[in-house]
Amino acid sequence: MPTRPVGVRSSAIIYSVVGTAKENGLDPFPYLTYLFEQLPNIDTANPAMLDALLPWSAYVPATSRVPARSNC
Repeated sequence: MPTRPVGVRSSAIIYSVVGTAKENGLDPFPYLTYLFEQLPNIDTANPAMLDALLPWSAYVPATSRVPARSNC
């Protein structure tokens, strides 16, 4: 079985989170900051608490959202 470089799985997870955040209109840096602040303080075995952190959740703070562009 070929060996994979250390960190490949972790990198794939981070790229997936960042890509999903972008697709949902979030700025990745504030969103990741929000996640890193919230995750240590919640029960990660509780699916409802994890759902509230997903990029499409209404509970994600407005500061994580990319402002809408005006067509001026």
